Amino acid sequence: MTVLSTRALNRATLARQLLLGRSGLGPLEAVAHLGGLQAQEPQEPYVGLHARLRAFDPAELSALLVDRQVVRTHLMRRTVHLVTADDVLAWRGRHEAMLRQRVLGVYRDELADVDLAELAEAGRRVMADGRPRTMAEVAAELADRWPGPGKRALGEMVVAALVPMVQLPPRGLWRQKAGVRNLPLAAWLGRDVAPPPGAGGDDPAGQALVRRYLAAYGPAASADLRAWCGLAGLPAAVAAVRDELITFRDERGRLLLDLPDAPRPDPDTPAPVRFLPAFDNAVLGYQDRTRIIDDAHRGLSVAGERVVLVDGRVAATWEAGETGTVTVRPLGRLAGVERDEVVEEGRGVALFLSEGKGSTVEITDA
Repeated sequence: MTVLSTRALNRATLARQLLLGRSGLGPLEAVAHLGGLQAQEPQEPYVGLHARLRAFDPAELSALLVDRQVVRTHLMRRTVHLVTADDVLAWRGRHEAMLRQRVLGVYRDELADVDLAELAEAGRRVMADGRPRTMAEVAAELADRWPGPGKRALGEMVVAALVPMVQLPPRGLWRQKAGVRNLPLAAWLGRDVAPPPGAGGDDPAGQALVRRYLAAYGPAASADLRAWCGLAGLPAAVAAVRDELITFRDERGRLLLDLPDAPRPDPDTPAPVRFLPAFDNAVLGYQDRTRIIDDAHRGLSVAGERVVLVDGRVAATWEAGETGTVTVRPLGRLAGVERDEVVEEGRGVALFLSEGKGSTVEITDA
């Protein structure tokens, strides 16, 4: 069986993630290809698409949110993701049990005496009038019936797990700050969420997740797939599509799955500098992240640090000030040519974030 080096996996990841060269895809097609963008920080998807797309206009992504073609919702790993309307309707039911269990993992004691089916029905009744509500408002209308758990536990269980919700604009629009107001997905999109798979039956949503994950992240192990979506119950889906896939080993001996015709560039393919947003799935979307970030720096990927890829790997963190200045903090020494490339790409990021008002890039000492 062919062994793929870490560098070969890196170049495959960059190609699948649209980071080896900016893509001509539009924002809707890019969000679909990537299987969504992690979006608990509302402005970060714009940074992520700027890194991936040619001539990206953030107004186009804002328009997709307003036009209900993409939505903000709790999905993979119970984190807020920006996903297409079609994908959320197809995938939300498949994530339902995971979302519930992850909320219980935080509030199990508080919710121990709550009948979750009854709570779900009560939550749907609260939202049936079509009025958007904050999580606190949802919880306040349920607290008289369930005074024990506390409003936070009730609100998170209903909004993040039991009732499929969308976070309405202006939350998530370009350069706008707005609180979270929730509405049921079916009411916002005018279509029902596909039901969860039955016990022992076919799992078309799970099989689609396997294929879509490999298209955007492969070659990858089953553990990487689980790390991305948070779903433990996908072995049957993997088995169902196994004849469609090819296999490799990585340098650690793990079995990797992939789509036969997906890009696997030459490991020596040059990789451009890219500035990634906080919580970018190019880093978070794997259990073994060594293809893109050293184990010593793995904590950055869950701490909300924006990172810079140099030669395809995390080599620095960065932030943008209110004046538009981009500050880069290397994790190690950058060679002269690498510094020049970081400055050049950083100027484009500064211009993007400041809407043309500033292009200053500062690199601190490592």
